[in-house]
Amino acid sequence: MLEIRLYQQSDEAAVRRICLLTGDNGGDASARYSDPDLLSDIFAIPYTVLEPELCFVAVDGDTGQVVGYIVGTADSARFVRRFREEWLPRVSARHQDPPAEPNWDKDMQAGMAWVLHHPAFDQRLAAEYPAHLHIDLVPEGQGRGGGRALMERFLAAAREQGAPGTHLYVGSSNANAKAFYARLGFQPMELSGTEDWSATLLVRSTAP
Repeated sequence: MLEIRLYQQSDEAAVRRICLLTGDNGGDASARYSDPDLLSDIFAIPYTVLEPELCFVAVDGDTGQVVGYIVGTADSARFVRRFREEWLPRVSARHQDPPAEPNWDKDMQAGMAWVLHHPAFDQRLAAEYPAHLHIDLVPEGQGRGGGRALMERFLAAAREQGAPGTHLYVGSSNANAKAFYARLGFQPMELSGTEDWSATLLVRSTAP
C-alpha cells in the first residue's frame, strides 16, 4: 500500500532524488546534469518552501520510502513573484550562471540554469486555471494508484484555496505521461503565440 501524506522537511533528500531520476521525460536525468540539485531547485523544492500546504508525498507502506510526490501552487502568478523575490536569491549562487539564451541541443544544464532565472506564467490562464503542479513517481511507486491519489489530494487542496482549475506542461514526446494525465481528466489547450513542439499544455478543473 502507498500512504499519501503532507510533505515534511525530512523528505527533501528523497524528493530531490526522485526529481532527478524522473527528470528526463520521466526517465533518469543523472547523466545529463553534473549539478544534481538544479532540477529540484526549479521544479520541486521551492514549492515545499513557499507553499508546503500543497505538497504531498507517496510513501511505500512496506519500506517507508518516499516513492513519489506532487508539488504545486493554487496561484501561479503569486508563486512566480515569490520565486523571483524569495527563492531565487537563496539558491542562485549554488548553480552556474545562466546563458543569455538557452541552447537546449548543446547544453541542457545551461538551459535549465536559464529557466531557474526566468520563471514565467501566462496570464491568460489566470481566470480558469491559475494553479499548476509537478508530479513524479519512481518506477517502484508506479502502477499502484499513487499518482491518482496524489493528484486527488492536490486538487482538493487547490480547490480549498479557491483555484477553479490547474495546468501543467508535459513533454510532447512523453506518451506515458500524456496518457496518465488524460485518464485523470486533463485536456490539451493551445495558447496562440506560445507554440512549442517540445511541451504540451494540459488543463483541468479542480472539481472532483
